[in-house]
Amino acid sequence: MSNSSCSSEDDYSASEYSDVESILSDEEEDIEDYKKGGYHPVCIGDRFDNGRYIIVRKLGWGHFSTVWLALDILTDTHVALKIVKSADRYTESALEEINLLECVKKTNPHSRGYQYVAQLLSHFWHTGPNGKHACMTFEVLGESLLSLMKRYHYKGIPQPIVKRISKQVLQGLDYLHRECGIVHTDLKPENVLVWIPNIEEYLKKETAEVLTAIKQRDDASSSRKNISITHTTTTGRPQPKEHKPWLTETEANGLTKSQKKRLKKKKKKMMAEAQKKASAIDEEDELGKLTDKIDNLSISNVETATTVDGISQDDDSRTGKTKVIPSSTLDIASILLPRDIDDEDERMKVFDKIIVKIADLGNACWMDGDYTHVIQTRQYRSPEVIVGCKWTNEADMWSMACMVFELLTGEFLFDPRAGSKYNKDDDHLAQMLELLRTVPKILTSAGELSRDFFDRTGKLKHIKKLRYRRLRDVLHDTFLMPPEEADAISAFLLPMLEMDMTKRASPSQMLESPWLQDIP
Repeated sequence: MSNSSCSSEDDYSASEYSDVESILSDEEEDIEDYKKGGYHPVCIGDRFDNGRYIIVRKLGWGHFSTVWLALDILTDTHVALKIVKSADRYTESALEEINLLECVKKTNPHSRGYQYVAQLLSHFWHTGPNGKHACMTFEVLGESLLSLMKRYHYKGIPQPIVKRISKQVLQGLDYLHRECGIVHTDLKPENVLVWIPNIEEYLKKETAEVLTAIKQRDDASSSRKNISITHTTTTGRPQPKEHKPWLTETEANGLTKSQKKRLKKKKKKMMAEAQKKASAIDEEDELGKLTDKIDNLSISNVETATTVDGISQDDDSRTGKTKVIPSSTLDIASILLPRDIDDEDERMKVFDKIIVKIADLGNACWMDGDYTHVIQTRQYRSPEVIVGCKWTNEADMWSMACMVFELLTGEFLFDPRAGSKYNKDDDHLAQMLELLRTVPKILTSAGELSRDFFDRTGKLKHIKKLRYRRLRDVLHDTFLMPPEEADAISAFLLPMLEMDMTKRASPSQMLESPWLQDIP
């Protein structure tokens, strides 16, 4: 149980926990992934879906997509626009995700758990320089529970808030499992987002400057195009490079009066052309300044860009360079926390009435499938997945217990490490056995990988010495919780940590837990 970062060697590695005060990520997508089959290059002010969505700023990124805050001019509201990489494998995954999200959206909007799952608003295709991209729009949500943990300095979120979060997530899972037939497969703090009341009122104020600058840039661009058209109409086809605009005074001597008159008229005409050309250059300079202004605008006061090998990383049509616009999650502190209150504890009371939503169904699947492939981020992975047993929605409940423990303590419940004679999976199973003591026969013999970890007697092959401890003792001794609290939390978590997945508690059963009964 440590607060250290997760190894990147896992298929579903968690975001690293850093000891910094900022809730923003210092890392961005790899510029090398802006290629055929990769990310679509996006600039602030870009329009999507026949001009319906205007990009305001970047919210985040993943290995499969980038996510942007956009204004929907049809509804005059903001959306989170997800643009998926264009390679076939990403497109196929996106189409499956859309099917799952459409099911979530249509199955039962009146269900009590419906409101605790992030909703898909629309989807469409966008063709760009790197291919054809699946795009999805979602309701705009705030920071994740990981960011909320950071606000509490990894010392644990207050119990009443964790209870409220737990009840809402369980209701969301109940809707996904029982009504939609969907397994999330990657439940963790990063994938549960905070809902922000009156979000539109805030966004419209904060993005007004960006939208104004975008309009100014577009107006300047339109003006520049009109000048170009006028110039072409006036002067006809472009003059050849060797053309002389007018003769010198010496060359003009000896001309007839009529020839001199025509020469004077021609000179006046060419002067007008030169002035128009200069005006067009001025307009282009002004357009460049407006574009730079838009690129430099940031609602969350983050750096405007990062660089790779000294190259500015933003899609810039004027320079041909590529620049990665930095992510900037919606900062709840600037929206919810009262600025006129100095006492931090008083300011944090705003989270007493927190509302959260389960997000990111990118790895989700239907419950009626036959699955044995690896799912879940390492620290939240269930035992049946590790040994290669067939798994289903019960895997989400194991992750749920691990997440609640982490919210309460600020540390992982299980944080396996490889040793000289065993790997991470060995250590993960050992940590589970130390806490839960018994292991069902289905895990020791029925999994595709069971024989890699267990001998014929059901003992671990590679780790012989185990240090047994009860969950309530961990809570009491390590995290100094009063005995009654430790007992109550342990009683809440253990039904979800049943090693035999067939005996693991469901969301609807957990909603009846005494630990949640004081939450309205």
